[in-house]
Amino acid sequence: MSSFSDYLKNREQSFSNLTQSVKETTENRSNQDDRIWKPKMGADGTGYAVVRFLPGKDFTKTPWVRMYSHGFQGPTGKWFIENSLTTLGQKDPVSEFNSRLWNNGTEAGKEQARKQKRRTSYYANVLVLKDPINPANEGKVMIYQFGQKIFEKLTESMQPQYGEEPVNPFDPIDGANFRIKIKTVAGYWNYDSSDFAPAAALTEDEAKLEVVFNAQHDIHDLVAPHNFKTYEELQAKLDETMGVQNDPVQTQVKEAESFAEQLDDEIPEFSSKPAPTTVADDDEAELADFFKGLQS
Repeated sequence: MSSFSDYLKNREQSFSNLTQSVKETTENRSNQDDRIWKPKMGADGTGYAVVRFLPGKDFTKTPWVRMYSHGFQGPTGKWFIENSLTTLGQKDPVSEFNSRLWNNGTEAGKEQARKQKRRTSYYANVLVLKDPINPANEGKVMIYQFGQKIFEKLTESMQPQYGEEPVNPFDPIDGANFRIKIKTVAGYWNYDSSDFAPAAALTEDEAKLEVVFNAQHDIHDLVAPHNFKTYEELQAKLDETMGVQNDPVQTQVKEAESFAEQLDDEIPEFSSKPAPTTVADDDEAELADFFKGLQS
């Protein structure tokens, strides 16, 4: 145990260490990560970029990771933007909240659950080959954050439906460049036109391939338990966002039903983007199956 005299001698260094610890803690909790890349939309309302998906350094692990999250604004005006513990196969307070809303027997409950539903993101290493909006990214190995549509493009290349030759999109030798094409449809970014170029080696220079390979990031650390808030922390954040002290579910269900009656069954918008009043059949089925699973 250090003495007081030791403290006096080392207090400046102690403060320096403390400052560094605060910085590291803040950075670990921050949603900002300079390694993460996403294409941007141009002034003309379209976007374009070319990337090459990479295999990851550990071939025993998948070259991508999947992250579940929630992002919505509560009646307090505060936002809840957090990763979901269901990513780790654990119970999550928002998923449980939404499950009870969905199963409370009212359309108001279901509508609110839709607006607060779980979102899916994927992360993978890519070499950015073309980024017209930010050319400084070209030639860099980044972590690409993308959604379900791009993931479907990846799986289709590996498991083609019409007799084409399967392609491993993560192979720098036998894979293919991926052309990201973005347009706006009904106010949302649409990636349907994105596709793979013909299969070809990234380069014939093995030394350059090795440089790219070694520059890859550990994407699996993104979904490591230490990067998630605890159940209790998420519950406290949910209560704060919803403006309730005890049971947020019963309070919010009653408020949602009250709003629906006052506004001729129009539930107030808790999102920064206009949300459709209905969801696609597959989304509806996915929500129903997910909430049933939480009850079992």
